[in-house]
Amino acid sequence: MKQRIITGVIAAVLFIGITLYGSWPFSLLILLLAGIGMYELLRMKRMEQTFIGLVGYLLTILIALPEQWMKVIDPFTKTDAIILAVLLLLVVTVVHKNKTEYNDISFVLFSSLYVGFGFFYLVETRILENGVQLLFFVLFMIWATDSGAYFVGKSMGKRKLWPIISPNKTIEGAVGGIFFSILVAVIYYAASFVDLSLLPILIISVLVGVFGQIGDLAESAFKRIYDVKDSGSLLPGHGGILDRLDSALFVFPLLHVLHLFG
Repeated sequence: MKQRIITGVIAAVLFIGITLYGSWPFSLLILLLAGIGMYELLRMKRMEQTFIGLVGYLLTILIALPEQWMKVIDPFTKTDAIILAVLLLLVVTVVHKNKTEYNDISFVLFSSLYVGFGFFYLVETRILENGVQLLFFVLFMIWATDSGAYFVGKSMGKRKLWPIISPNKTIEGAVGGIFFSILVAVIYYAASFVDLSLLPILIISVLVGVFGQIGDLAESAFKRIYDVKDSGSLLPGHGGILDRLDSALFVFPLLHVLHLFG
């Protein structure tokens, strides 16, 4: 527990400090985390040192690049990168005479999209006019959801939510997590910490409460399939980057796609 607390405090101070500063240090941090997140997924499948794994790293970083940085390689786009990656990986199947299977290629492409766009929308949120407030608004709701689900599930949980994927999660805990997400949103609204009207705030809080937990379950499913306890060991007592940011990688793209920050 002591190690978990120390790691959490140090990581939080560094992340909050760099997030508040913003600019290129924040973008570089996000790209670094994206690369580590992709490594953690590839390591689960024991593909972290393969050629198609290398393609996955490069594609993840390109997808996660901030839009203003993409202008440096204009007219090359993220779509171009995805198409080239698909074609290159198909070439690999021919060169390797089917030793590289299509499920390996699918895993690399899917993982690159999942991790790359997840981290990309963290940067896209930060660069908004009120990006700092929105970023921490969503993160606080995610943390509240996680904590609420844990404590409510621990004290009141009886009915299992999805035992095959995560045997300790309960329906009562999931409802508690959503409640705590809404509670944080109401506090933000009452204190005028974020420049949004009440209805969008409530919609966002419910989406964060529901899909933050789905993001957590999705990461748990990865770990169940590949029989690993944690996605990594970078954060002693906390696991890996994906263990800490699985909900955020699901929630931030969703909120942007639904244009709830606009």
